[in-house]
Amino acid sequence: MTSIFLTFFLILIFSMLAGFLGSLTGLGGGTVLVPLLTLYLGIPIIYATGSSLISTIATSSGSASAYVKERITSVRIGISLEIATTAGSIVGSLTVAYIYSLRLEYVIYIVFGIVLLFSIYPTLSKMKGEFPPPKDPDWTTRVFRLYGEYFDPANNVMVKYWGVRWWLGLIVMFFAGFISGLLGIGSGALKVLGMDYAMNLPMKVTTTTSNFMIGVTAATGSGIYWALGYIQPFLAAPTAIGVLIGSLLGTRVLVRMKNRRIRAVFLIILGFLGIQMILRGLGVF
Repeated sequence: MTSIFLTFFLILIFSMLAGFLGSLTGLGGGTVLVPLLTLYLGIPIIYATGSSLISTIATSSGSASAYVKERITSVRIGISLEIATTAGSIVGSLTVAYIYSLRLEYVIYIVFGIVLLFSIYPTLSKMKGEFPPPKDPDWTTRVFRLYGEYFDPANNVMVKYWGVRWWLGLIVMFFAGFISGLLGIGSGALKVLGMDYAMNLPMKVTTTTSNFMIGVTAATGSGIYWALGYIQPFLAAPTAIGVLIGSLLGTRVLVRMKNRRIRAVFLIILGFLGIQMILRGLGVF
């Protein structure tokens, strides 16, 4: 009985940490939660990914509402990209069922690590500036009204922005949804890259809009995971509670941080967890 309570407590603590970091960086709690549960608590990745999707919904619900209230999230841009992410999530969830049926779980570890490490370079290239260099609006900027403004208390300025290359963001979002369904995460890393790198939006807009989007993406995949039996209530309950608490704490910190610091946190997390997941998949760690 004691070991059960201890396990429950550790899951809760890890989930709070994952929710905090996920909210702060726009990754979604699952990106951090899955490695923590599998690498440090020994939970099978099948059930870790299933619970991660449920916790990701909690992250989005907890942090997205706060960011919308702060008027940082671009709801218009998020909704315009959700079609691609939900379609990709369905394809990814069905793909993972086939992989698990062949007992090729190590593939998930390796893919997870590669996705995280692949996300580093585009973000690193933007570390020099607090805000992205402006690009001329294109036809997608006008048609989809990819513009907005928000007050940045960390820099004490009103930031006006506009997005470009919506079509490229849409392509990235489909793969983000696919990874979400495949790995049981909100795929915030790719969503952030799609809006930051492809669409040239400010980092705070990308992270907050990512948090807004990941709940819908995760909800799409979780239905398939539930039908396949990959979601365990005992594991999903503490992860959802912990991630929700952590995400609410993260929203209070984000608005007071500079974009460059957020990117630094983003890179450290991606690199550390990416390497560990690859090593586990290769049987080294």
